[in-house]
Amino acid sequence: MRFLTGKARLAGVIGWPVGHSRSPRLHGFWIERHRLDAAYVPLAVRPDSLVVALSGLRAAGFAGANVTIPHKQAAMALCDRVEPFARKAGAVNTIVFEAGAVVGRNTDGFGFVANLRSHGVAPAAGPALVLGAGGAAMAVAAALQDEGASVRIANRTRARAEALAGSLGGIAVVAWEDISGALADVALLVNTTSLGMTGQPPLEIDLAGAPPDLAVADIVYAPLETRLLAAARAAGLRAVEGLGMLLHQARPGFAAWFGVDPEVDAALYEVVAADLRT
Repeated sequence: MRFLTGKARLAGVIGWPVGHSRSPRLHGFWIERHRLDAAYVPLAVRPDSLVVALSGLRAAGFAGANVTIPHKQAAMALCDRVEPFARKAGAVNTIVFEAGAVVGRNTDGFGFVANLRSHGVAPAAGPALVLGAGGAAMAVAAALQDEGASVRIANRTRARAEALAGSLGGIAVVAWEDISGALADVALLVNTTSLGMTGQPPLEIDLAGAPPDLAVADIVYAPLETRLLAAARAAGLRAVEGLGMLLHQARPGFAAWFGVDPEVDAALYEVVAADLRT
């Protein structure tokens, strides 16, 4: 049995609530695999305590932390330096305490693109249609733009889609009711909404008119196989599940905090997905 020493590297995930987070299981797996003198812990932090919490973690010698709901936007304002992609995405999900500075990063876009590639999907194979207009949609759309893809946005509330499109620039807005008809020349369809998540209504899209080379990605990972992904597979289309995005987005933070670039593989997937198969 291994024990932490006084030189252990420490990191964690800040959220409210934070009990649902799979990050401790994910990072804990890598820590064990690489036999590191390190720990990654859940940190339940109320919104009105974020400033104090970040200051305390820094003072306690933490290497950094992940940031999840509802702190992603608020954390950005508390960073001494925000990396360009995080600024573009409008949110921070990874903090590194670096040479006395609080550095904010956003690795969601990296995770999304890496997951696409792991499924053999080229991010810029053709136009991409992103469903949703929240923080995840912003990160996904920004990452696809950086890869050179032409991006379109559709959201149930059109005003929010237009706001996102205006923020990033160069994005066309598709009416929610026109999604099925808008697939004719699309290479990638991405769901970033909560539709299809356990406890939420399903995302109903007619894929009959989709081109045969369309790739369908869903960032929802509970359940692992959403109705949208099942429909894509039934139609003979490539389907990209959401858990891989979670796994890949964790890599840059782990490397920064613990000095090891970890691998996303089948063993990790099975550990994190253990109770998601329904």
